[in-house]
Amino acid sequence: MEERRNINRVEYKVQSVIVVCDTYEKYYVEVDNVSPLGMGITGPADLPDIEGKDIIIVADTLIMYALVNRQKKLSDGRFEIGIEAKKFTPDVLEYLFNHIGGDGE
Repeated sequence: MEERRNINRVEYKVQSVIVVCDTYEKYYVEVDNVSPLGMGITGPADLPDIEGKDIIIVADTLIMYALVNRQKKLSDGRFEIGIEAKKFTPDVLEYLFNHIGGDGE
């Protein structure tokens, strides 16, 4: 059986921002590839452990609510991050609508 993360992945290199849902902390990352089921991301060396956390990622023209299901340190110190898409909840949608186009907190 084919691994889920390999299904319909396409290269999509873009600078992005992750918001951790429970703390609202923001981290700047680079998306490497994307599918309807998730994304492959590279994060900076100073990224804290976010594995198992719910996040919102804004990647150019895409917004995804997701679970971080993998965070692996690379030889250069950065992190390889895998995320699994989740359905939007009313709370996540409310956060997005309140923060789109502004510096809301």
